[in-house]
Amino acid sequence: MPKLKTHSGTKDRVKLSKNGKVRIGHPNKNHFLQKKSGSRKRRLGGLSTVSGANIKNLKLRLGAK
Repeated sequence: MPKLKTHSGTKDRVKLSKNGKVRIGHPNKNHFLQKKSGSRKRRLGGLSTVSGANIKNLKLRLGAK
């Protein structure tokens, strides 16, 4: 079976942690920021951990097992 290519859109948006967790940034942090509260913008700034069936799909797209 040939090697899997890394999906280039996914590699820019997703990071794998040292322990194998999938970390992804929050949406809604690009524009229309004036109407969002400061606490909401700070909360959206960090990375969040992906859970559920999405982990398997994202790791496949990254070429990791």
